[in-house]
Amino acid sequence: MSAGQSPWDRDHRAELLALTGELRPELHRYCARLMGSVIDGEDVVQDTLARALAAFDDMEEMPQLRPWLFRVAHNRALDLLRSRALRKSEPIEAASDVADEASPDPMEVLMRQEAVETAVSRFAELPLFQRSVVILKDVLDEPLKDIAEFLNLSVDAVKAHLARGRARLREVNAQAATIPGKRPVSDAVTRYVALFNQKNWDGLRSLLADDVKLHQSAYPLRVGSADVGRFFTIYATFDGVRLVPAWVEGREVIAAFEKDAGAMPSYFMWLEWREGRISFIRDYRYARYILEDAKLMLAPEGLAPAN
Repeated sequence: MSAGQSPWDRDHRAELLALTGELRPELHRYCARLMGSVIDGEDVVQDTLARALAAFDDMEEMPQLRPWLFRVAHNRALDLLRSRALRKSEPIEAASDVADEASPDPMEVLMRQEAVETAVSRFAELPLFQRSVVILKDVLDEPLKDIAEFLNLSVDAVKAHLARGRARLREVNAQAATIPGKRPVSDAVTRYVALFNQKNWDGLRSLLADDVKLHQSAYPLRVGSADVGRFFTIYATFDGVRLVPAWVEGREVIAAFEKDAGAMPSYFMWLEWREGRISFIRDYRYARYILEDAKLMLAPEGLAPAN
């Protein structure tokens, strides 16, 4: 290779972009549970992909892309967890009562099913290594050997974390509070939803703060009321989108129903407000996989979408 020549050509970058597109839902399943939030998990995924693309051209060797992307995501999540002082230390005990992954018994299958069905937020109750191992094994079905290599642990240590993590997750599920009752919808969201469903795009633009920001997965950040205002121009071309107030992880969000999509929303938005004006819009239209793990609660029936 001549001096100054990049080791990566257009095909390599295209391969990375294609893989990141395919892996986004799987990366989100991991990051959401690691962070204990589907919204925070998607932020980690976005940051991971941006960091991966920025680092790619400076690499001297072609990495194994899938484990490399998961490692970037894992490290970024750890950085955020440390900043929140959520990381917990734990002693590693001898592995016990972990079934052979080559021939799982019915109880093993049930434990994996329980992990998949557990609310994302409850994983935050597990110490970090337990959390990572349970997610990788029971949610993503990674082999123990690969988990050990990924987390830089021995296979026996992985088994220990898995056994203890599963036991802790069962305790968390048993102690989990029931889903809270329906809450009143804020005046701000009520107004936004009403204007949107009336297709009053100018009315919506009038709610934007001068420095408002719009984030949509796979698209550059939009900043400023003029640029973000085009968001509504685009939505005006979509047929049959109707909004309903909802809640995810205790946050008031807005569920989006599409024409002929059935009784379940297709995606959701999350707005931030400052002094009665919209300061940030996170629109997950292009990251619909988030809904797979979100425990979304719709507003009272009176605000449900019309049939």
